[in-house]
Amino acid sequence: MPTAIRSTLAIVLALPLALTLWSMATPAIAEQRIASQDYDLTLTKVAGGLRHPWGMAQLPDGSWLISERGGQLVRVALHGQLQRWPLGLELSTRGQGGLLDIALHPHFVLKESGRHSWLYLTFSHAKAGGSATALGRLRLRGGQPGRVERLFTQNRYSAPGRHYGSRLAWLDDGSLLMSIGERGMPDRAQDGGDHAGSIVRLDENGGIPADNPFVTDDQVDDAIFSLGHRNPQGLIVAEDGRIWSTEHGPRTGDELNLIKPGANYGWPLVSRGRDYVTNLSIGRDHAPGMRDPVYVFEGRYAPSGLAEVTGQRLAAWRGDLLAGGLRSGQLTRLAVNEGALVEREVILDGEIGRIRNVQQGQDGALYLLQDAPDAGLYRLAPAQ
Repeated sequence: MPTAIRSTLAIVLALPLALTLWSMATPAIAEQRIASQDYDLTLTKVAGGLRHPWGMAQLPDGSWLISERGGQLVRVALHGQLQRWPLGLELSTRGQGGLLDIALHPHFVLKESGRHSWLYLTFSHAKAGGSATALGRLRLRGGQPGRVERLFTQNRYSAPGRHYGSRLAWLDDGSLLMSIGERGMPDRAQDGGDHAGSIVRLDENGGIPADNPFVTDDQVDDAIFSLGHRNPQGLIVAEDGRIWSTEHGPRTGDELNLIKPGANYGWPLVSRGRDYVTNLSIGRDHAPGMRDPVYVFEGRYAPSGLAEVTGQRLAAWRGDLLAGGLRSGQLTRLAVNEGALVEREVILDGEIGRIRNVQQGQDGALYLLQDAPDAGLYRLAPAQ
């Protein structure tokens, strides 16, 4: 196995106009060429006018659903037109809060009465005394979102503002993983009775599976799948079944982790990050019983959004991970072999600014969400 890590640079949804807000977003005509190690790529803007977008999911007709932190769900049609629905959620939008990730049910079908016409979403639920990361779902009926049903809420509300985590990923057995940040209070990540700083595993109705790793441990909440996390904002289940997560460190120390059931990832006892004020190291590099990251990103990367390359469109990268970066503005390819990193390549470096999310589309191309008040959806694909 190589050990040197190299750094190189439709179904048309007919929606009543009275119930939707329309805007025509004109896709950028200009294309930008990006040279990578294996491909000559073209970067194209698909749509603009998105307001602090966060999550994204592609519908069967090829259009995209995108969440906006202010509480709106947006459909981006094939030619860049936007349809926007306010969802009426009780949100805390202070700081990093709002409507966050979205994911289709793994057996999603777009039918008027289909059992699996569910869209799942995470958000910072607000009530007197604070906010908490919550999971909800709604049906898409006739192309229209229904009422949001709240399924699960982390078990302790606290002051709003930061570290909600909130990524969603389906396991092959039909259970759902959801990341929850430690809400800016590091010690909570080591408290087994607190959902903060954990990845939880739920069934499709928000219940707790009987085979969760801590169901027989009185010291750890039954919903918890792994703990010791700071703020995981990338989460996927790869084709081989491995679970990967990217996680914000403090001032440096951002991590790529291979998630194992029942594992403790160390925060704040173990960290490669530094204190924001003193710039001194936080915690130790390693500790018994705590799992080390597979990779620590260089500098202040601020990872958000993670995808695995599948299919033949980008065959040379099949099985590689693609991590978006906020502060860095980078898209980085991470080649892994048997759970270990073997190669790293920076694909984008500031071309679209802060990257909130990255996914592979049905056409095999990569789709990227900007993080901005007036943001865009971008497509990255091999040049024709």
